[in-house]
Amino acid sequence: MKALSILQPYAWLITTGQKDIENRNWPTRFRGPVLIHAGKTYPKWEYEQDAEARDNYPAREAMIGGIVGIATITDCVTASNSEWFNGPYGFVLKDMRAFPMVPMRGQLGFFDVPDEVLALLPADWREVQQ
Repeated sequence: MKALSILQPYAWLITTGQKDIENRNWPTRFRGPVLIHAGKTYPKWEYEQDAEARDNYPAREAMIGGIVGIATITDCVTASNSEWFNGPYGFVLKDMRAFPMVPMRGQLGFFDVPDEVLALLPADWREVQQ
């Protein structure tokens, strides 16, 4: 199973269904379900501002440095009406879903998640897969 590292608060916005596109400097032909990995970089001052502006925002430690959800990439576009698009490429997302973080080190680009990490995900995580 592939994963993609995304900085917070964007990983949270994706897995809660609020952000429908992920911007990258590179295109992809990948289509299908992808696990959302939240990177470790999320300065405390930035977290505090985000938490103050949002209801039911998770604790910082519960949302950095691991797999936090899943989404399906349906397209890669160079233009979009989404408020989240700022290009040059946008991975169009649907079927986003959050789940409790499973710690794991991220990588650049798409990367494979080891079976031992997949075994720690919630039992129903595969429901999003096609």
